[in-house]
Amino acid sequence: MTVRFAVTRSQILSFRRQQGFLDERLPAKTESLRKAAWGGLQDSVPRAALLSIHARVDGTISTDWNHSSLVQLWGPRFNVYVVAAQDLALFSLGRLPVDTKRLARAEMTARRLQTFLNGRSMPFGEAGRGIGVVPNSLRYAAPTGTVLMRWNGAHQPIVWTVPPPDMEPQQARLELARRYLHVFGPATSATFARWAGIPDALAHAAFKELAGILTPVRTPTGDAWILAKDETTLRAQPRPAAPARLLPSGDAFYLAWGADREILVPNAKRRPELWTSRVWPGALLVGGEITGVWRRSSSEVSIDVWRRLTWSERDAVETEAMSLPLPDLNRPITVRWAYT
Repeated sequence: MTVRFAVTRSQILSFRRQQGFLDERLPAKTESLRKAAWGGLQDSVPRAALLSIHARVDGTISTDWNHSSLVQLWGPRFNVYVVAAQDLALFSLGRLPVDTKRLARAEMTARRLQTFLNGRSMPFGEAGRGIGVVPNSLRYAAPTGTVLMRWNGAHQPIVWTVPPPDMEPQQARLELARRYLHVFGPATSATFARWAGIPDALAHAAFKELAGILTPVRTPTGDAWILAKDETTLRAQPRPAAPARLLPSGDAFYLAWGADREILVPNAKRRPELWTSRVWPGALLVGGEITGVWRRSSSEVSIDVWRRLTWSERDAVETEAMSLPLPDLNRPITVRWAYT
């Protein structure tokens, strides 16, 4: 790799915030939902996808995660994802196995489920037992693009089948890699493989095929790639960051591993507080920097901050918390502060 130029940490953070629409919210339009979900919205923690939308789209309401323009599926790394319906192929076929055994399992499970359901929808436990498999194994059919779901967190996911997307898996994988670079760049094929839940060889092949539209860069943690079309944005002076954002568990902004976490959180002692061994807490973004973590229990939002905030910063965080479009609340949101 012949590095073309070096980028700073502040440039990388500014680029990712801008690509993720975290500095300035998008207008309240249907097309904004697709933009907010450009890199997929994790929803393995119920309604995390809704809060990721809220961090990016103005006027978000509690039902937007279930908007008709969006679908829910087992996506990258078999996490529950909300994506734009027109992008279903990328987040399903883009992860379709190529080795014979795994591909056969995916296609056979999809066919059996489609035959059994025959146009119906039902809880995935009932569907799994109906075709004689462990219900969790139904997720192996997700990369065929024929299995959709709705999970509200309180009950089992409801599953149904749809016709396969009209796209070749290789084309879908390349577009998924482009999406990843656009949202998570600078990046490497290894980080793409881990995020997408695909073999390193497939990820490396995708980056190799995209070589003509990629630019090599040097980051504070090593060499990586960006889309050539994103160079101007990455080189630009960092834009003013939003005063505060409450990012939910698994939000795309901090969905990172390895050395990439050092860029997001330079303090090694703080990283385990965000990327825990169990369910991740949410990330508190203040002035464009991750400044703490947060959790919610019913209407109470608990915030652990890593530094003393100014009064204006506290006000911005509390305003953001009060605006969370949480469903089924019968009392106002309250904020509990802690300094660790």
